[in-house]
Amino acid sequence: MALGVRLLPLLLQTILPITLATTPSFTVDYRQNCFLKDGEPFRYISGSIHYSRIPRVYWKDRLLKMYMAGLNAIQTYVPWNFHEPVPGQYDFSGDRDLEHFLQLCQDIGLLVIMRPGPYICAEWDMGGLPAWLLKKKDIVLRSSDPDYIAAVDKWMGKLLPIINRYLYQNGGPIITVQVENEYGSYFACDYNYMRNLSKLFRSHLGEEVVLFTTDGAGVGYLKCGSLQGIYATVDFGPGSNVTAAFEAQRHAEPHGPLVNSEFYTGWLDHWGQRHSVVPTAAVIKTLNEILEMGANVNLYLFIGGTNFGYWNGANSPFAPQPTSYDYDAPLTEAGDLTDKYFAIRDVIKMYKNIPEGLVPPSTPKFAYGPVQMKKIQTVLESLDILSSSGPVKTVYPLTFTEMNQAFGFMLYQTVLPVDCLKPTPLSSPLNGVHDRAYISIDGIAAGILERNKVLTINVTGKAGSRVDILVENMGRINYGREINDFKGLVYNLTLGADVLGNWTVFALSIDEAVSQGLLTAYSRSVSTSSFTTSLPPALSPPTFYSGSFNIPDGIPDLPQDTYIQFSNWRKGQVWINGFNLGRYWPSRGPQVTLFVPAYLLSTSVQNNITVLELESAPCSPGPCTVEFTDTPIINATVRSTSQYIRRLFNKQDLL
Repeated sequence: MALGVRLLPLLLQTILPITLATTPSFTVDYRQNCFLKDGEPFRYISGSIHYSRIPRVYWKDRLLKMYMAGLNAIQTYVPWNFHEPVPGQYDFSGDRDLEHFLQLCQDIGLLVIMRPGPYICAEWDMGGLPAWLLKKKDIVLRSSDPDYIAAVDKWMGKLLPIINRYLYQNGGPIITVQVENEYGSYFACDYNYMRNLSKLFRSHLGEEVVLFTTDGAGVGYLKCGSLQGIYATVDFGPGSNVTAAFEAQRHAEPHGPLVNSEFYTGWLDHWGQRHSVVPTAAVIKTLNEILEMGANVNLYLFIGGTNFGYWNGANSPFAPQPTSYDYDAPLTEAGDLTDKYFAIRDVIKMYKNIPEGLVPPSTPKFAYGPVQMKKIQTVLESLDILSSSGPVKTVYPLTFTEMNQAFGFMLYQTVLPVDCLKPTPLSSPLNGVHDRAYISIDGIAAGILERNKVLTINVTGKAGSRVDILVENMGRINYGREINDFKGLVYNLTLGADVLGNWTVFALSIDEAVSQGLLTAYSRSVSTSSFTTSLPPALSPPTFYSGSFNIPDGIPDLPQDTYIQFSNWRKGQVWINGFNLGRYWPSRGPQVTLFVPAYLLSTSVQNNITVLELESAPCSPGPCTVEFTDTPIINATVRSTSQYIRRLFNKQDLL
């Protein structure tokens, strides 16, 4: 026993240094102005990838390409509304499997910079905040509002324990975690809110994790965006004065590593504006300056991906983003290699060793050709299967939130209270159509009201004529003071001088009806005699169309990725085998084709296409087809529909 007691200190001296040496650590070194990884100076060269915009089957391919470019880390957002669609119901399965994504990063050898929000911006619907928060109409988002804080606390109580398991000090890949996002650009400037988040994150993640904030590279942004105890970083794009940008960071952090958390490789798009293109030469010039200074950098974005379904956001004044989130990034929307990719790789080579071996190639694309489409029925003819919850009677119109609907479309019905034998203005005097309303009188298309753009149309009809208004949610504002973005008819409409009332409102579950095949099943019993006209109308009631095609199973390597385009179609939504691919709007552009990942397609059964054309299809007379092509078109020349054009890398100071 005595010998054992004497040997114990000796054993501890032998074991303890080994234990300490093998405990992973990631810290800020304020003396050497750098990060320390396992006690050694470390600089990350990272790239942004959003798992929510890329199908799970492609995560590994995209991450490998990032790794082979020489990146040693990736940065990703966690969209709250992607994982908690209704309060208390969480989804981390399939394409939402965050833990699988993090494990892939670690297996490949990539560290992770995590940005869990609760607000993320990201050109994502409502900046990642769930629409159900708007149930409290006067809620002040991103503030100390008790209802908002309660919801955040509950969500983070679910998310942060997951993140904790993957922290670097716990054996995972996550080296830093962002608190909020660009809060210095938000009007609230609520320090108590930021302090509350800091305490919340620390309570779940511990004191060792490096927490950080990101703001524009200006002292004004950092004033409200930074907080003591959370490391302040900045963001700026190509062509910026790098020295001046980092001097702004030094106002908040006199010592520590220099960090550009969002170095823009491209920029975002809006419907009706030109596709943003950032020259490769500008990107690599500024990237080289950043790396030459020894700074840490995250390339936003390294791959953009796709706003499938209804996930795109919008900016203010209201300008929604398209389905493609290509961003002119080094990897395209479909994960293809670009000249920008290899140019960035060459710059990184100058500062660190990059992995040996071949870069995974771009995925092959296949042009499956045209597919004949046939008319099924209008939205009005489909109401019994689209609105399982049935109609709601109300004196004044209800919003999407009041009808417990987050996305898509709602139908409002009323009648003309008086004869309108001459054209009479139907108006949204308070700009209350959020965001686009397709109006029919007794089943005949009468016009379109559009937020900020078209507030009045003229209608005719007799007293008692039915007025149908299909309202489309085009994506909630994701940045600035107007993120409390209610959808539907948010204010009254007027007919002449009279306020329209006595509405019947239908919440429409179109995605469910399409995925369950209810529309095509119903169409068999609907007469097609009323579907033929001699000339295509300038405007038609919103109508469903369907088509199918087979992929031969005898051809090797099929199915492959493809793109779908809508020649002479106007605007609508498209589903492939029940999956909501997104919006098409070739009449406005710049996006013309939509990316169709190969995993959605089958060689063993026919592939079904469902289209909801909102304005007018080229189906009578003439060919009624959509076409699958192997070449994307996301940069068609368009005339701007807005006088307000955003400059590249310009994020308004909303203080």
